Amino acid sequence: MTLGNKRIVVAYTFLLIPLLYFIGVRLFPMLYAMVMGLTDMGLAPKNLHFIGLENFKTIFTDPVFIKSLTNTLRYAFIGGPLVIVVGLFFALQLNLISRGKGFYRLIYVLPYITPVVAVSWVWRWLFQSPPIGLINAIFIRLGIPAQGFLGDPSMALYCIIMVNVWVDMGYCITIFLAGIQNIPTDFIEAAKIDGATSRTLLFKITLPLLLPITLFLMVMEGISFLRIFTQVFNMSFQSSGGPLNSTKSAAMYIYQTAFTQFKMGQAASASMVLFLMIMVVTLVQMKFFDKKVNY
Repeated sequence: MTLGNKRIVVAYTFLLIPLLYFIGVRLFPMLYAMVMGLTDMGLAPKNLHFIGLENFKTIFTDPVFIKSLTNTLRYAFIGGPLVIVVGLFFALQLNLISRGKGFYRLIYVLPYITPVVAVSWVWRWLFQSPPIGLINAIFIRLGIPAQGFLGDPSMALYCIIMVNVWVDMGYCITIFLAGIQNIPTDFIEAAKIDGATSRTLLFKITLPLLLPITLFLMVMEGISFLRIFTQVFNMSFQSSGGPLNSTKSAAMYIYQTAFTQFKMGQAASASMVLFLMIMVVTLVQMKFFDKKVNY
């Protein structure tokens, strides 16, 4: 065996480990879930019957599932862009600081590295009705009526979005700040010599050069919001996506269908719908924005 062939064998040997991991942990469970969605599987995989697309017919005639899909899209299309805009704004402000930049970056990233369950329960306490909730206590002191927050169907979803934006903001700030600091100073200096204002520098140099990072964050945050579960489970009314299913996400619906109703086949079909929704949204984002990105 030649030296070149030996190198190829070694390379493929190292590639075999992540490939086996991908097949065992990603591909096989996905294929198993697809097959499961076509059966009437319950808690125990016994006496299975192939029922075709019956599970899909059931979930698409379930108003709770349709509501969960609508909520999921609201999480993604409100929370995703919002966290990117807020993260970009604070990254631009942090870039102007000459001293203590690392300290401020740490402050903003702390919510992101804190366990989501702990963050969710702290905010759940803050949003409680008086006299428990701190936010309502402040409102009352200021003469503002107490708000329902997580107990109000019209406000609960937006409260969860706000918390998730606050958590993910630190991650976006870190990525944006790294991109801003990697912009060649020659571009900035040349533009200033030509008389460019701060507004011109932002919209003609900084933002266009940050488009690849913006696309990356849009895809990642979009997937994150479409898969939202932990915050909904820990913050919603009775941990059920309430009140009145106003905060229930598709992931929460899948969990409840599988582990409270023990309808594994139906839950698997719902997970396939969520998978397709995430894939379509991601492909649309990449198709639309990739044309505007200059790598």
